[in-house]
Amino acid sequence: MAINVIMLGPPGAGKGTQGERFAMGHRIPRISTGDILRDEMHAGTALGKAAKEVMDLGELVSDEVMIDIVTERLARPDVANGFVLDGFPRTVRQAQALDALMIGRDPLIVLDIVVPETELVRRLGARMICEACGHNADGRETAPGVCHFCGGKLTQRADDNAMVVLERFKVYQNATKPLVEFYDGRPTFHRSTARSRSIESRATWSLRLKRSAAATARRRRSSAEVERGDCLPFGRGTGTNARGGASGRRSAD
Repeated sequence: MAINVIMLGPPGAGKGTQGERFAMGHRIPRISTGDILRDEMHAGTALGKAAKEVMDLGELVSDEVMIDIVTERLARPDVANGFVLDGFPRTVRQAQALDALMIGRDPLIVLDIVVPETELVRRLGARMICEACGHNADGRETAPGVCHFCGGKLTQRADDNAMVVLERFKVYQNATKPLVEFYDGRPTFHRSTARSRSIESRATWSLRLKRSAAATARRRRSSAEVERGDCLPFGRGTGTNARGGASGRRSAD
């Protein structure tokens, strides 16, 4: 069974770090739409230039662009066993498009990481990114200001200054927070604080994710059986089985 995970939460919530660790542990790709856009910016493509202007202002790239990026990425064969999707969806329209893309696949597991605004400003103000490869610093650096992935120089992202951080949080609250309402109520929806997420073992998360996916799959199979007539949603002691014959249980009279 594939493990298909999407991570919700404001910028600086820790989605990238936690998502990368989980993906590596399960040998599935972590797909960061932010990383994809930054790669385009680094390459100087038209998409990258347009995205940079928007992202530097703390605004969101259009739904159309993001949906096209994710549609192409989820069509690749390396997602057959699942994926961790970070940065998408960020609007209800994107979520609806993702639901359409997931038809015929195993269910989505939705993780919502909640972090206070003051903590986000503190984190993002101290966050560093590699100028060469685009990786965020994660505390594993052996030398100050040097990326442990490629040895490049670490610098603050242009969209991580205090004013832009607050604007990004405002945009998140207005445009992305409705996603919680869109997904809330689904059996595979989970909410947690970033602090508890950092101390919870990856093994425990793995078990919870697999159980959520399995429970949803069982419900889908049960619904399909009812539609085919293989079973009927009657209570016990009805006196008939799924084929309409005697159940083998003696009736009350």
